Amino acid sequence: MDFRTLNRQFIGGTWRNGSLDKKLVDQNPYDGSTVAEFRMAAVADVDGAYRAAEQAQAEWWRVNPYVKRAVFERAVRYVEDHADDITDVIIDELGGTRLKAAFEIGLVLDMLKEAATFPLRMEGRILPSPIDDKENRLYRQPVGVVGVISPFNFPFFLSMKSVAPALGAGNGVVLKPHEDTPITGGTLVGKIFEEARVPAGLINVIVTEISAIGDAFIEHPVPRVISFTGSTGVGRHVAEVAARNFKKPILELGGNSALIVLSDADLDLAVDAAVFSRFTHQGQICMSANRVLVHRDLYQEFLDRYVAKVASLTVGDPRDERTIIGPLINQRQADNLQRLVEQGIADGGRPVLRGTVSRTLFEPVILADVTPGMPIAQAELFGPVVCVIPFDNDDEAVAIANDTPFGLSGAVHTRNLDYGVELAKRIQTGMIHINDTSIHDEPIVAFGGEKQSGLGRLNGEWSLEEFTALKWISVHRGRRQFPY
Repeated sequence: MDFRTLNRQFIGGTWRNGSLDKKLVDQNPYDGSTVAEFRMAAVADVDGAYRAAEQAQAEWWRVNPYVKRAVFERAVRYVEDHADDITDVIIDELGGTRLKAAFEIGLVLDMLKEAATFPLRMEGRILPSPIDDKENRLYRQPVGVVGVISPFNFPFFLSMKSVAPALGAGNGVVLKPHEDTPITGGTLVGKIFEEARVPAGLINVIVTEISAIGDAFIEHPVPRVISFTGSTGVGRHVAEVAARNFKKPILELGGNSALIVLSDADLDLAVDAAVFSRFTHQGQICMSANRVLVHRDLYQEFLDRYVAKVASLTVGDPRDERTIIGPLINQRQADNLQRLVEQGIADGGRPVLRGTVSRTLFEPVILADVTPGMPIAQAELFGPVVCVIPFDNDDEAVAIANDTPFGLSGAVHTRNLDYGVELAKRIQTGMIHINDTSIHDEPIVAFGGEKQSGLGRLNGEWSLEEFTALKWISVHRGRRQFPY
């Protein structure tokens, strides 16, 4: 199937144009060609989507759990059967390489398989009471309707990361994808669940720009939870609006992860992990290692090997199987990154590798001898640019790693695994990996950040907690005696 034809809103189980007489043009970031055009949704469409989800959810949460599980099994088969076509739209819409597309599709399949277990995990508890003849029952119930706002970098997976668990827990969903990836992050997800035969209206997809709907997606009275993945600045606004309207925000935000190479590290492994941690999907991953911290004893040798490997990466057309680094998502991102690089050099960063920039194709940049206080070391670098920072002792490495308002991911490389774990405990971050990449996600392990990198945790039992509520129902089997 050509998923580029999914250029409609998906509301109440029907595909239709948005109400606004305004087009959203979905462009290929590599060559600028038009992937699709959408008539944008208006506030009235947002209302229709939430009302449809509310109505369908009332039916869905009463469906037998084994029947619900079968929906996700069908969704898995649909993705597997259409993997080649999904790869094509990932390449065309967001400039992902074939390697990146395979990686993302694998993550989606894992998430769908995990969500398939949720209907059978809606377990309650019976707790004792200090009152005779009384029992306390805790029922786990869906929150109702969940609003999901997804980003442009891993849109297929990061939409599914909230959508599938929310549906699995018995909720309805309204999904708003990023305007640069409305198909991969939005209508493709709607199509998968339509083909998996969810009740009409249970999942809805709204394609529009924030300028057209303002805060209506968050403020609407129906959703009880808003799951947002994106920048910290926008996430702060989402949290404020959600809290003001007594909705629970789940925030997966930006990062400024550090990959730390200790003096006893396996240098070959550290170099390979550092390259993967920075340049996968052009560095457009919140978990990417913006900063590589290297003990001074290994610094020059690491730098020489690192530069050589990064220089060998193929930059270009994402359709070419040899390409490792494709385009950034849009010209605005490329221009912002270029300004950061120029400022970093002016501040004293030494460019040991600096490629050319051609529109959205941004060849790798490695800045050596960066100091922790430089603006470029404090920023989230959403592209193929990295800061390499030397340190003299491990306490200094910890201090540098923590010198950021973010706290999402990280990595520590050392031959002493137990010591590495103890050092990792001192890093103020939600996730950190020993002798591995900073980019890692697994469907049953708690995923989330500290500080300005987010609120809440997703995956496995943590997603089940986020998308459900516990209801206390007490039962008194005798005659309660009252004091008056």
